[in-house]
Order: sequence, then structure tokens, then C-alpha cells
Amino acid sequence: MNPHLDKLHPYPFEKLRELFAGVTPRADYTPISLGIGEPKHPTPAFIEKALTHAIAGLANYPSTIGSEPLRAAIAGWLERRYAIPALDPASMVLPVNGSREALFGIAHAVIDASRPDPLVLSPNPFYQIYEGAAYLAGASPYFVNSDPARNFAPDFGTVPDDVWARVQLLYICSPGNPTGAVLSQGDWRELFALSDRHGFVIAADECYSEIYCGSTPPLGALEAAHALGRSGGERPYANLIVFSSLSKRSNVPGMRSGFVAGDPAVVKKFLLYRTYCGGAMSPPVQAASIAAWNDETHVQDNRTLYKEKFNLITPMLRQVMDVELPDAGFYLWADVRRTGLSDTEFARRLYAEYNVTVLPGCYLARDAHGTNPGRNRIRMALVAGVDEGLEAATRIVQFCQSLH
Repeated sequence: MNPHLDKLHPYPFEKLRELFAGVTPRADYTPISLGIGEPKHPTPAFIEKALTHAIAGLANYPSTIGSEPLRAAIAGWLERRYAIPALDPASMVLPVNGSREALFGIAHAVIDASRPDPLVLSPNPFYQIYEGAAYLAGASPYFVNSDPARNFAPDFGTVPDDVWARVQLLYICSPGNPTGAVLSQGDWRELFALSDRHGFVIAADECYSEIYCGSTPPLGALEAAHALGRSGGERPYANLIVFSSLSKRSNVPGMRSGFVAGDPAVVKKFLLYRTYCGGAMSPPVQAASIAAWNDETHVQDNRTLYKEKFNLITPMLRQVMDVELPDAGFYLWADVRRTGLSDTEFARRLYAEYNVTVLPGCYLARDAHGTNPGRNRIRMALVAGVDEGLEAATRIVQFCQSLH
């Protein structure tokens, strides 16, 4: 068996099941889960209609590169959303079956395990796929802790030069999971300079880009690169690829529809890799995806629902814990030290006494550089409806007040 499999950590939700083992929550409370970032808003009817109307496509083998209309729809969305020059749909855009599969696969296309001690750099806390991809590609993860003083953005200035020299791939999630932090133009300038100096590929995970509370959309990696003059020349967006998905934007997590876009040299190699091990997107899903990428009204409506929940729930929770609105995304990243409980104790007791599930922050991070940046924090996914979210918040407030 592949020895790298033994390096994989249990997934956070497996750890949560172990934490809750033997606990029977109070039966007089209906269960509410804020633990998993699975959108609960209804799928727009026009997307469902596009999917069913294309059902005859199940009789055809799809191509790994995806249809020309789908790649054109994705390129068009990127141009409109980020005000960047049109990307070549034939060489700079690749549809994938959700960003998760592609984020995992990119490490296998990028990492040269024959080089000494290859590293994959990742923020901490992080989406666990980054770590697993590093190990199974024959590299080791190197974690850069999120800094509360920097609004939870990783401080890349703490990374030694001898570490950067070994980095072949850098994962960055902006807006971040679980912190909601959005990288600034200055952050991107720093990362691009480091990539130019050391030659590593930047994999920008942007699946939360369309959920935000303010009036200004989060800055995207391609947008930042264009502003810095990196969108043209012989190799546009050199060593940069972005990953996005319809799951959160359009409430279709079960459709498994996303894309990779950016540096044509990297996209070309990744396409070669995926012709061997990446599943091609089903034609009906491609048709539904085209409809979704071409429409913004449903995205605005979806964002309005999240804004309503955040504006109602955050002030309630602020009474009993340290929590603020995130830059973007649908998570609250709360410090629970005021309660006198650790993050794991908080989650276990809240589940037992009020039947509300939250995720301990330490499950989303690793011990690195003398600390676990997720410790004493919890992640709450505001994915349920407004009424259910308010009920969860009410119970959490009652629980915290009962501790004193």
C-alpha cells in the first residue's frame, strides 16, 4: 500500500463524531447543525430546468476539457466579475468536477518529488484537502499561521528563505475557510514576487468569493495579477491558477461543478494529468453550469439571504463570545475563551445540552510554530435558513449564559 496514506489525518468531521461519541443530546431540542459548510438555500429553479432539459446528454461521453460553450461561459464570468481581459477559453479555462477534486489533483501535476524535500505551503487553519494532496504527491506541508492582528491573513513574512527555496506549490484560500479573511493587493504583490523568485505555483482557492457582507466584492487573484501587469505577455498569469465552484455561489453542491483558470502552461499540464485520472463533467451538468455562470440575479438574491443572517446573528453572539463579521464567506470564526471552555469542550457541551453542532477550531488547524491557531475558536457555518439560524444563535447565547 502507498505509505503516504499513513500520514493522512482523520477528517475534521470524523474527529467531531468521536467527540460526540456517547453523547445523547436533549430530545426537546430539534437538531441544528452549523458544523458543515453545505449550502442549504434552495437551488434556483432555472438551474434545475437546464439540467433536466439536457438529460439526453447522458447518452454521450463527455470530453475532459469540457464543451466550448461551458468554457466560454466561465471565461465570460471571470471577465465580468473581475474586470480582467478576456481569457482564452481554449487554453486558460478547464471545467472540473467541483473544486475539491481539482485542488487535490493539482499537487500531483505540479510536485516534482525527485527534488530534495519538496514542500507545499498552506495557511493554517486550512481546508484539509491541501494537506492530503501534499502528502500523497510526495511532498510535506509547511503551515503559515493565520494572524488575528492581520485580520487572520497568513503572515508570509515569517517564512524563512530556505523554506521558500523548497516550496513547489502554495495553496491560498481567499476568502478564507474558516476565517473569512480576504488577501489584499499588497499580500498578492508579496506572493507574486516570491513565486517569481522561487518558481512555485500558486493555487488560489476562491470558492467563497460571491458571499460577502459589504458592498465591495472580494479581490480575486486574477484581478490582483492584472492590476500588477501580470495578465499579458508570453505567459499571462505566470504560475497562477484559480479554483472556483458553483456549490456556494449557486447552491448546487451536489452538481460538483467548478473550474480551474489562469496560466495556460499550468492549465495545459493539468489537463494532461486529468485526461488520465480526472472525471469529465456530465453533459447535463455542463448545460446547467452554463446557465448558472451566465446569471447573476440568483447570486445577488443568495448573497442577500446571507447578509440578513450575518447582520441578525452576529450581534446576538457578540454578547457572549468574541466574534466579528468576516470579510467574506459564510462562516463565523469565534473565540470562545470568554466562556471558560476550550473549543472541544464548548462543542461537546453545546451539542449535549442544546443540540446545536459547531466545529472546534483546533480540528481545522495543525500545531505549527509553537501553537495551534484554531485552538479556543469555533467555526459556525451560517448555511441554514434565517429562522433556523436565529434559533441556533438563541440557544448558543442561552448556553453561554448558563455557564456563569
